[in-house]
Amino acid sequence: MKFLFYISKKYSIPIIEPIVKSLIKTDHDFALFVSQKVRKELPGNWQEYKIFSDVYSAKKFNPDFVLISGNFVDFRIPGIKVQIFHGLGVEKQSHYKIRHFFDVYCTSGPYVTEKFKKIQKRMKYFLIKETGWPKIDHIINYHAEELREKLNIPKDKSVVLFAPTHSKRMQSAESLLPLIPKIIKEDEIWFLKFHELMNKEIRDSILSTKNIKLITDYDITPYLHLADILITDTSSVAYEFMVLDKPVITYRTQSRKNKGIDIAQPSMLREAIDRSLLDSMEYQQNRINHLKEINPRTDGKISENLISTLEKIIANNEIQNKRKPLNLFRKFQILYHEKYKKGYLR
Repeated sequence: MKFLFYISKKYSIPIIEPIVKSLIKTDHDFALFVSQKVRKELPGNWQEYKIFSDVYSAKKFNPDFVLISGNFVDFRIPGIKVQIFHGLGVEKQSHYKIRHFFDVYCTSGPYVTEKFKKIQKRMKYFLIKETGWPKIDHIINYHAEELREKLNIPKDKSVVLFAPTHSKRMQSAESLLPLIPKIIKEDEIWFLKFHELMNKEIRDSILSTKNIKLITDYDITPYLHLADILITDTSSVAYEFMVLDKPVITYRTQSRKNKGIDIAQPSMLREAIDRSLLDSMEYQQNRINHLKEINPRTDGKISENLISTLEKIIANNEIQNKRKPLNLFRKFQILYHEKYKKGYLR
């Protein structure tokens, strides 16, 4: 079988990387469909793979499956369109928005599966397969040895990671960033990771210093391993961090408030940090319980399971020519972005 990865953003790379690694061990063929901007960020050894940046080449490849970690895909490319999601943003309504591009939704866990099954009762044309989210493989199997040495972080320093969402309604950066330089202790190093879609004025409001480091890498994974604590809001990165069984502090999170310490005011942040450093296991059982619902598979083999699931779809002829809605407006959006924006929709 042939697999095509449709990559529109840099943060998709660590999501699909474990699937690529699993496919290499099989007889299946695969290729990447990327923009020139994303192509520059691909791992060096990936340049040896089949890489397309035009629809004609992708059509000629004629994939059986097109795997997408974003919200849109070019409808002109043949193959069964598979949504593998760009995060574990299970609290956000946009996570469940049906844009009529996908034939299969590969959900992360029972909480998400149940929500999609309710939608499926109305729309019927797509399949739901609970596979787990493939980036979790990347996080679990990441070689995190000697990270402190590589990033020149002294062993006696605690590491705090601040990774807010970009969503204007849910973001914490505007409230917490002014406070951060005032509360940092001498024995701490803070890493700040801003989403590439976040407001530029917010991102530029703080500078890198001795104790504050701005992360410019597209992959947050090494910093998840490095950090002792994560500070966030309603960002899905909370669940990525929880996979490593480490404490989370959230600012006015809109769901699952007990996954860690949730603070209502910026002034509460320093106390929450000290409390988390003192007892990192305080919310351990809550973390375990939430992950059972959101992404229970933590065996490092989600990607293998995903490939096996897609193989069975073909073997059992499960799609059976179920027709999607015409979706003319969004198809026009795809063509418009190609012609005038020179890029892909997220």
